[in-house]
Amino acid sequence: MNVIRIYSGDDGESHFEDLTVDQLEKLVDKPGEGPITVRQGPPTVVVDYHTAPRRQYVTLLSGEVELEVADGSTRQVQRGDVIVAEDVTGHGHIFKGVGEEDRVTLAIPLG
Repeated sequence: MNVIRIYSGDDGESHFEDLTVDQLEKLVDKPGEGPITVRQGPPTVVVDYHTAPRRQYVTLLSGEVELEVADGSTRQVQRGDVIVAEDVTGHGHIFKGVGEEDRVTLAIPLG
């Protein structure tokens, strides 16, 4: 299982940080305000640069995606991986569905 954090840097760009499960455990100790959402989408969706709608963690329940930030860095996200989305300001990131399996995500707000 991979835990990938996306955050806004002082430069206004989104960046990646690989976290351990222990670090994730500390972040998710107290959920934030707002709904828990489940989303389903086709395997080949592309969402151009956008910021996270809120601080949240997202678990990929099925499918595969690729995330990209402004410096061209990418991360592959597979079933069971967790994205900690904290880039709520700035330029944002790109989200690309890959593979042939529909994508299903579970998003939970961070406190």
